[in-house]
Amino acid sequence: MKLAAIQHDIAWEQRDVNLTRYSDLLDAAADGGADMAIFTEMFAVGFSMNTAVTAETIDGPTVTWMRSQAARRNVTVCGSVPLYADDARPYNTFVIARNDGVLETYNKMHPFSYSGEDQHFAAGDTGFITRLNDVRVGISVCYDLRFAPLYWQRGPDVDVEIVVASWPNARREHWITLARARAIENQTYVVAVNRVGNGGGLSYSGDSQIIDPAGQILAQANDTETILAAVIDAAVVTKIRAAFPVANDRREIYPNALA
Repeated sequence: MKLAAIQHDIAWEQRDVNLTRYSDLLDAAADGGADMAIFTEMFAVGFSMNTAVTAETIDGPTVTWMRSQAARRNVTVCGSVPLYADDARPYNTFVIARNDGVLETYNKMHPFSYSGEDQHFAAGDTGFITRLNDVRVGISVCYDLRFAPLYWQRGPDVDVEIVVASWPNARREHWITLARARAIENQTYVVAVNRVGNGGGLSYSGDSQIIDPAGQILAQANDTETILAAVIDAAVVTKIRAAFPVANDRREIYPNALA
């Protein structure tokens, strides 16, 4: 399976402007043979807490655009969107719009309280794994990346972890290091997709990367708009885990950890 990680800028809270501009990026991803094109966290509006302006329903403009683009280009399109599930607070929802019309969602489990996200968005309570072209795909969003047990728990059942983000430049080394750690400790591919540019008073350095199950960097970006691409091969995951079976020695609980 070939993935295209789209590292892009975002016009702050300007959905129509962004979606219009992203069509060219999707053309490039599709022309490159991608099976899945991945946008960043809240890719249509930026990581804004102004949910009265940014949040929508699943039949709203962003998801409708994703579905139409997926069908038009025969490429699965994904990224996170602020979505209402009911009349309460919206979720920061990772949406997968498959090229066959199927729609899948994951609600971010760890709202970023440091920025007040937890005051504006509800927290999801369930992790998410899907399958695309016989590759098992784990999904997470930004701050989720800091919580290793989420990845440990499902590690044996995942070939590639996709994490999308609006991770600011001030903590860029954390983003780079944690993404690579998740790949090494779980022996899985990690596709980490972050935005660039400025928004909401913050700057974003990108640093998107695709890492293989041995921790090697397959593709890496700097702070400009670009598309990273790589082939994800589940057989490579199986081979690396068989040669160095770390998971066999991992315990589910550590009863003496606090002794």
